[in-house]
Amino acid sequence: MTFEYRLAQEAINLRLQAKGMPVGVRRTELLRKARQIDVAGEVNKWLTSPGLQPPS
Repeated sequence: MTFEYRLAQEAINLRLQAKGMPVGVRRTELLRKARQIDVAGEVNKWLTSPGLQPPS
């Protein structure tokens, strides 16, 4: 499994957990963590892309 795949799976799992919870602090934390994982995946894609150029 790739790193991106594992991140995506974790985000999905967190969203599924949050879906079954009542509105509250714990649900908000799960959704926030899922969003952070999504962002981490996007940053990883950007950093590992072949077109990434060093600053000039």
